[in-house]
Amino acid sequence: MGMPRILGLVLAGGQGSRLGALTEDRAKPVLPVGGTYRRIDVAPSNLAHSHIEDVWVIQQYLPHSLNEHLANGRPWDLDRTHGGLRVLPPFQGADGAGFAHGNTDALNRQKQLIREFDPELVLMLSADHLYTLDFQDLLDTHRGRGADLTLVTTLVDEDPTRYAVVSTDDAGTVTGFAYKPEHPQGRLVAAEIFLFEAPALLTALDELEARDGELGDYGDDLLPWFMDHHTVVEHRLNGYWMDLGTLQSYWTAQLQLLDGNGAELDQPGWPIRTAQPQLLPARIHATARVSDSLIAAGADIRGTVEHSVIGPRTVIEDGATVRHSVLLDGVHVAAGVTLENVIADAGAHISGGNRRGRSGAVTLIGDDGLVSTAEDFDRSAALPRGF
Repeated sequence: MGMPRILGLVLAGGQGSRLGALTEDRAKPVLPVGGTYRRIDVAPSNLAHSHIEDVWVIQQYLPHSLNEHLANGRPWDLDRTHGGLRVLPPFQGADGAGFAHGNTDALNRQKQLIREFDPELVLMLSADHLYTLDFQDLLDTHRGRGADLTLVTTLVDEDPTRYAVVSTDDAGTVTGFAYKPEHPQGRLVAAEIFLFEAPALLTALDELEARDGELGDYGDDLLPWFMDHHTVVEHRLNGYWMDLGTLQSYWTAQLQLLDGNGAELDQPGWPIRTAQPQLLPARIHATARVSDSLIAAGADIRGTVEHSVIGPRTVIEDGATVRHSVLLDGVHVAAGVTLENVIADAGAHISGGNRRGRSGAVTLIGDDGLVSTAEDFDRSAALPRGF
């Protein structure tokens, strides 16, 4: 059986309200990971390695920085005359409809383009997660089970109430689905990777729109519809997976890169690709003390760095100390400052000769120097996740 016509759809339009100042002036898919990678890099890298060459990115919130990084698909060899990367910006149609209100709504607004493309399968991904996965294995599961929808599942150690919790039988058929339940039954969740039979997806969108009018998130409408009308199976992801949608998880995932129990961004034969900045290598001065850290190109280190991820063009002066922290592009840490468990936004200038951050909490320092902790954003966890 030959390779079917697969359309990869990457939903990259969510606002990222749970990330506070980090997403006030940028789209969350371009938030750095591991110094020089970006969150958006994960989806097109896995698609390209899996030989899926028709990739559409659906945008909405602050798309300019995202477009600059996508570079017409060049980092993933998707800049092609036929196929390759296609960016779908937000638009207003003749019916007067404005921005999408969730991931199902975002799909529904592109259904005419999907019909014209005429794929056999639609692979829907989010730009919020860190993982590696061969989508050909997912395709094998989908075909082998004769599924109309195959969703990738994974077990999480954290509180599963912010995910879609899934129940399955011994054969891997999905028997239950609860979207952000208050009382979850188990820790198996949907990893927000969905492989649809294209005709079934388009029929679902048509019928849901006719029934409900305005659509919302997949967990509220699209997946329940498939559970009621079609065969839905799971494909289990046993490797690393992390949702980077909160300050805590964003910080944790990057320190896990240092500890060796995180994502393998440079896995031989399956590297996550990105548009690397064209900079000189990092400079480590004689006064510097650096241990167990990632230091990006263009950084200038004279102080102490322990178990931290340091972004491009960041300056750490002699007499400054950075521990268990993630500093984005162009941060400046002045002499006398100590950072612990901190995320510092790009361009932040941190001076004043005292401590920021503490053990037991993640502290965010915005580009304006304002300080907040992860707890400040807990009250936004129930907001719509966007797409």
